[in-house]
Amino acid sequence: FDSEVTMLMIGFTLLITLSSALCFLGVRASSVSINARSGLALSSKSAVTLPDLPYPYTALEPHISERTLHFHHDKHHAKYVATTKDLIKGTDLEDEDVVTILRRAYKKDQVLFNNAAQSFNHEFYWNCMKAGGGGQPNAGRLLDLINQDFGSFDKFRKEFANAGNTAFGSGWAWLVQTPGGLKVTKTIGADTPVTEPDNVPLLTCDVWEHAYYLDYQNLRPTYVDAFLDHLVDWEAVESRLQ
Repeated sequence: FDSEVTMLMIGFTLLITLSSALCFLGVRASSVSINARSGLALSSKSAVTLPDLPYPYTALEPHISERTLHFHHDKHHAKYVATTKDLIKGTDLEDEDVVTILRRAYKKDQVLFNNAAQSFNHEFYWNCMKAGGGGQPNAGRLLDLINQDFGSFDKFRKEFANAGNTAFGSGWAWLVQTPGGLKVTKTIGADTPVTEPDNVPLLTCDVWEHAYYLDYQNLRPTYVDAFLDHLVDWEAVESRLQ
């Protein structure tokens, strides 16, 4: 009888352990899903990190200079990451991914939201560009959806450029996949479309002055044109489609 009770207790303990493990894996899977939908491979170990650029600092010249990338990545982006890490240190957000952090902070902690959102936005922006990019995407699902939702690639391009050029002050231009189709939007300051869980960002252009002023001074439209015509990594954009 004692041995039967012991076996039952062992079995019950194993069941509880397995249930807890599955629950934990479910939470992590949900977090990984958010990151995958956002087009980023974020570390599950550290909430926010400063990634290396996915190309050499000279790769985007002459459209974005080596000097701009050093200032933009090594100073501005690095500061957002460092501030975010300081703000979450010792809190229940310390081991969360950056999307979870910015969503939790949204409309509750403006300082944390601004820095976490800018950390996300910048990492996403770097991964929207490549040397020899730009122009029109190759025939495929992305181009089909652009034609379907905007009427033509030229109409999409005009709308995206207008979003970047008319963002008052500092901000971002975005192409986002929503439940209702592809949408162009602009956000001001650090705002980001990933505050809405159903939004899947596909493309962004940073129109804060630090992104272009060393190369273009006050000619933001010239910078936006260079981004669209020479830098967009359309293969990466298409890979983010759900």
